[in-house]
Amino acid sequence: MKKIIIALSIALSFAVPTYAFADQAACEAKAVSKEGKPLYGAAKDASIKKCMGSAPADSGCEAKAVSKDGKPLYGAAKAASIKKCEGGK
Repeated sequence: MKKIIIALSIALSFAVPTYAFADQAACEAKAVSKEGKPLYGAAKDASIKKCMGSAPADSGCEAKAVSKDGKPLYGAAKAASIKKCEGGK
């Protein structure tokens, strides 16, 4: 039984990073401009970060999305607050 558990944990340790690289590769393929040309530098990094969904969690703006009463915002109000905090238009 211990051998099976060890073998599964070793197999999973190799499978998880492969899945993460596959996600990043798919996002890199989607990092193109409106004209269909590939993006480079900061624009490419921002596109990949947005594709992988890590931008709002890293920025800290989600924690700042509260009403005047100190209650957390929801829905469109929360989205607008986060967009304003991140400097988007």
